[in-house]
Amino acid sequence: MFIFDRPFSHKNMPRTEEQLNQIRKDRKQKIMDTALEVFAAHGYESASISMIAKKAGVSKGLMYNYFVSKEDLLGKIMMEGIDEMLPLIDPDKDGVLTKEEFIFLIDESFRIMKEKINFYRLYFSLMMQPSVMKLFADKLNEVAAPYIKIFVAYFEKKGSKNPMLEAIMVGALLDGIGFNYAFNPDAYPLDDVVALVKEKLV
Repeated sequence: MFIFDRPFSHKNMPRTEEQLNQIRKDRKQKIMDTALEVFAAHGYESASISMIAKKAGVSKGLMYNYFVSKEDLLGKIMMEGIDEMLPLIDPDKDGVLTKEEFIFLIDESFRIMKEKINFYRLYFSLMMQPSVMKLFADKLNEVAAPYIKIFVAYFEKKGSKNPMLEAIMVGALLDGIGFNYAFNPDAYPLDDVVALVKEKLV
């Protein structure tokens, strides 16, 4: 009997390097998503690699193929949220924030938050844990520093008497809006608040 007469199954086909890379990427993301849930629910200090592995349905050994430690895993999660939002401050990477880019930053930040509300609710829960901030405060400040300078330059150009303070205030304001919306999305008037922020600050 010819082999071509047999039922064909995709399962018997060897996976390509591209497929294998996608599997690894998906598995790593699943571990990170699960870890975020566990860290938010149990606290970073109380959560363990074993808890995360069990909930994610993988072995501890497999987890260590992707993350060298619990702290490394936490760091990757923290940077996932930061890497998504901070580049919005300077989308064309020219080091200058224009009025149009400021409006884009505000609109796009909250569009992403609406789209990924569950992620950001857990992310804010994680950010509020003292042990987490103790571990990553320096790293967060280092990553944010270039973008704060861009904000400061924007307010200097507008003639602000204290551009640094104004830049810090804007960051705190946007964080506060995001926090309130994440934990009370049905009742929080996000669109109205965002419109007012653009009217008053931009």
